[in-house]
Amino acid sequence: MIVEWDVPIETGDGVVLRADVFRPDAPGRHPVVLTYGPYAKGLSFQEGYPSAWNKMAAEHPDALAGSSNVYQAWEVVDPEKWVPDGYVCVRVDSRGAGASPGVIDCFSPRETRDYYECVEWAGVQEWSNGKVGLNGISYFAMNQWHVASLQPPHLAAIIVWEGAADWYRDATHHGGIRTTFWDNWYGMQVTTVQHGLGENGPRNPVTGALATGSQTLSEEELAANRADLGGGIQAHPLDDDYHRERSPVWDKVTVPLLSAGNWGGQGLHLRGNTYGYLRAASEDKWLEMHGDTHWSLFYADYGVDLQKRFFGHFLKGEDTGWSKQPPVQLQVRHPDATFTPRFEEAWPIPRTEWTRKYLDAAAMTLGEPAAPAQVSYAATGRGVQFELPALTETTEITGPLAAKLFVSSSTSDADLFLVVRVFDPAGEEIAFQGALDPHTPVAQGWLRASHRELDPELSQPWLPVHTHTNPAPLVPGEVYELDVEILPTCLVVPEGYRIVLEVRGRDYEHDKPAGHLSNLRNPLRGCGPFLHDDPADRPAEVFHNEVTIHTGGDTASYLLLPVVPG
Repeated sequence: MIVEWDVPIETGDGVVLRADVFRPDAPGRHPVVLTYGPYAKGLSFQEGYPSAWNKMAAEHPDALAGSSNVYQAWEVVDPEKWVPDGYVCVRVDSRGAGASPGVIDCFSPRETRDYYECVEWAGVQEWSNGKVGLNGISYFAMNQWHVASLQPPHLAAIIVWEGAADWYRDATHHGGIRTTFWDNWYGMQVTTVQHGLGENGPRNPVTGALATGSQTLSEEELAANRADLGGGIQAHPLDDDYHRERSPVWDKVTVPLLSAGNWGGQGLHLRGNTYGYLRAASEDKWLEMHGDTHWSLFYADYGVDLQKRFFGHFLKGEDTGWSKQPPVQLQVRHPDATFTPRFEEAWPIPRTEWTRKYLDAAAMTLGEPAAPAQVSYAATGRGVQFELPALTETTEITGPLAAKLFVSSSTSDADLFLVVRVFDPAGEEIAFQGALDPHTPVAQGWLRASHRELDPELSQPWLPVHTHTNPAPLVPGEVYELDVEILPTCLVVPEGYRIVLEVRGRDYEHDKPAGHLSNLRNPLRGCGPFLHDDPADRPAEVFHNEVTIHTGGDTASYLLLPVVPG
């Protein structure tokens, strides 16, 4: 293949972005697979993310097979697996990162406009057939939703592989509660490859060139060239214009799309993939759901085959069988972490039996409606658990969940952390390798009680959507009706196993030893890096409270389960 390094792409305001172009060493015009993001295209996967690379190499050797892997980079396609099939791979360093100068302002409207201009640049090059497809994981997936809203003329299809969409609900505030993930992520993965690090940054392992530009700036100059991401999020606790201009305009997302989500991506991308699939206006759209780590299946044969069949159809016009692909492809999860592939015609699955299991605070059970009762817990403790009796038959739970809770608080607010847990007959919790955390529970949901106002147009019984624009403090001791979104899950629960709803006032933690990844600051104790531990967002005088759950009678709290008939 022909490789062109640091190709210039001039943007509308004069900033020149830099792209690496990998293309067939053959005449003709070819479809383009393009990515745009802040992780420095010249930083190798192996050097920048060694623990993730080593785990993938050990567990998915097919991800490395058939390639020299010298061009591998974090969360983007391997050109050695795409260029031989007639694709041009273009990797663009986003403004202010890697080889591209400017001010870093992640997910900003300026970045989205840059992305639009990169798509249009790629669509008119002499080696391009005019059809540009977007692909990539996480950041490289999230910003696809955004640029698709601008409808660049040469954009032909997108593959959103584990990509959040709604900047407020999916990414920065879970149920209105701020996550500190972005504070840590920015310092670990973005500022470490900021343009201007020069000699203090990494080198391209192939060319030896400085991956963050030849100029070495001072700390003061570097700081002046980056937006305060954490501060920006902190300054906007409600879903205002700041968040909306960093989110899709759903009726303008009309491009053919494949949304590939991860059952274990609860803290960031899972909601974006499933909700994005529902909301996008595209006539040609597909949902795929899988398990395992955040990156492995994207590079493995499973993911590459899926991506090539989709792009082969929309970028090349080939008969890849995609015209017969059902709208939904699921990897159905089992307690031993194996998966069974299955196709469905819609999401949620149309034959779902939406099943209410009522909370009983007297017996601490889930089941049929019971007499009025109540139970209290300290928000700083482990909360309370409501247990469904051991299943008498194998039961599949696949789809979005929800809970209706009647709650009172000793203070003017309350943060609710809901965890759906499953235990085997011996009492061992069934947790999974999530997108990042090795001990991810079956499902999680969150809600700040003052954010209880629902959007009546968007809400469904199985998907409460909150406005997050009109917070209403609680009167201590008064009972409030709260509808809590619990993110989708999938598990075939065997006979004899128990389903438990845990309601608590802080992040879930698994009992087993924490996991670690080299690109993350905090240990992985069940929620990965998606913690809610900002004392400014959760002041102790309000959120170190006592919460009471009221059940039965006029306060019939319940858990809504998506039971899929066998």
